[in-house]
Amino acid sequence: MLEQLSKRSVSSKNNMQKHNLKRTHKNKKARQIGRAGQRGKTSGRGTKGQNARAGHKKRPEIRDFIKRIPKLRGRGKNLNTSVQTKAVVFNLGTLSKLFKAGETVSRQSLLAHGLIPNANVQVKILGTGTLDKKLNFESCAFSSGAKVAVEKLGGTIK
Repeated sequence: MLEQLSKRSVSSKNNMQKHNLKRTHKNKKARQIGRAGQRGKTSGRGTKGQNARAGHKKRPEIRDFIKRIPKLRGRGKNLNTSVQTKAVVFNLGTLSKLFKAGETVSRQSLLAHGLIPNANVQVKILGTGTLDKKLNFESCAFSSGAKVAVEKLGGTIK
């Protein structure tokens, strides 16, 4: 018998290593009792109040401020959009087709043709297309190329 044990100890010495050792019984967790445990007295919920109740939902206070910021700041989601209304753009080529020689192009005349929604809209004339007749312009903004083309044909800009 002694020989068998010695043989075993020799063979197990070769096989037995620290990282192969295993417990026969698992570690027992210490039972938590009292104020900070999972059960007993306040059961880990501190003391009285909203937070101690079941199903408590506390609204994050910072959310109220975050939601108010856009309104306090001014224009909300549309902060990056321009405050100025964009001008309605017309090219010289289209105006040449719509108006007769010597006529006045103004907000009222464009409104009469149904090209702008109301007389308060800003109008800008661009130099695209060819102008083949003399036209007079009132209360319109111009690009530099359009201004040159109108004055070249003898038109007036007021």
